[in-house]
Amino acid sequence: MSGLSIENISMRFDLPNGTSVQALKDVSLHLQEGELMSVLGPSGCGKTTLLNILAGFLAPTEGQIVMNGHTVTGPDAERGMVFQQGALFEWMSVRDNVSFGPRMKGQSASQYQQDVDHLLDVVGLQEFKEKAIYELSGGMQQRVALARCLANDPDVILMDEPLGALDALTREKMQSLVLKLWKETGKTIILITHSVEEALLLGERLIVMAPRPGRIHKEYRLPFADLGVGQDLREVKKHPEFAIRREEILGMIWDMEEEIMGRTEAAS
Repeated sequence: MSGLSIENISMRFDLPNGTSVQALKDVSLHLQEGELMSVLGPSGCGKTTLLNILAGFLAPTEGQIVMNGHTVTGPDAERGMVFQQGALFEWMSVRDNVSFGPRMKGQSASQYQQDVDHLLDVVGLQEFKEKAIYELSGGMQQRVALARCLANDPDVILMDEPLGALDALTREKMQSLVLKLWKETGKTIILITHSVEEALLLGERLIVMAPRPGRIHKEYRLPFADLGVGQDLREVKKHPEFAIRREEILGMIWDMEEEIMGRTEAAS
């Protein structure tokens, strides 16, 4: 079967004192090729753990990830990761960072240069291609991270809070860029965020996870990602359903946080 399947994933972390933490329990879902899904939930619900399992950085305690018919057993170029802080090579130029993957695959400059230049145009960094990473703003560094991920031509892009450290205006511009890249490339994208508004804007599918153990609490199918392609996102936020869903999900997560705090106080 094509696409990405999460099949009965559970993850338990055994601690040195003999106890354990059940981070995820029986998480299952399937993404078709080209879907855009945001994942939201209170702290400790296993969002990043799930993403690390999808990336192949962690092996689940139970269950499996199946990608285009084969089981995921470790990191692979078919799944690209964009981290919160970019994880770029600070001393390299923008161009060298974006071309790093193709160069590691043994491709010649004549093979990858046109694609790299195209990606730099798409993310608006053509004029900065010879700049070192440390010379760029945070938003520009995240643009480099996106371009570097796309240069490897993955089937799935995994994004772990990639816009969380940006100021409000830069974040909105980057949200528009993510939507543009999603539509233009047809990539499957899974994005972790703590922002309810961002999850609504960047998820044609939105998963709300509940803690602990982490599990899928509710799933939404939403129109806002499609509406936001090529449109001012502030206009999308004026959609009557946007406010309704935002308040519904905020209340849902608030109740979960209250429950977590109640457990903590009871335990102490």
